[in-house]
Amino acid sequence: QVRLVESGGGLVQPGGSLRLSCVGSGSIIPFNVMEWYRQAPGKEREWVARINGVSITNYGDSVQGRFVISRNNSQNALYLQMNNLKPEDTGVYSCRGRDVWFNVEVWGQGTLVTVSP
Repeated sequence: QVRLVESGGGLVQPGGSLRLSCVGSGSIIPFNVMEWYRQAPGKEREWVARINGVSITNYGDSVQGRFVISRNNSQNALYLQMNNLKPEDTGVYSCRGRDVWFNVEVWGQGTLVTVSP
């Protein structure tokens, strides 16, 4: 089974940018849907963004217009470009790949993003 590994998290000031990566140990083409989620300390996990196999994207209301999700199947990678970051964007960001035809899903381990002055 393909494993997903996130990277790119870190500490950034409000208004700054970060680019998260989620790289598969094998091909991510079977994942019809790939998503980013985040979980802030003491809060439930929140859906952030989604991209399907033909690169149609959807975003949560709190990140619409600031975040951009993309995928590069040739690099087995999913990305999340985060701009104009706010303190409330702080949390552990995880990627999820889903093969909706075979009801398979894979999660990464997460990467921490901290937005603070």
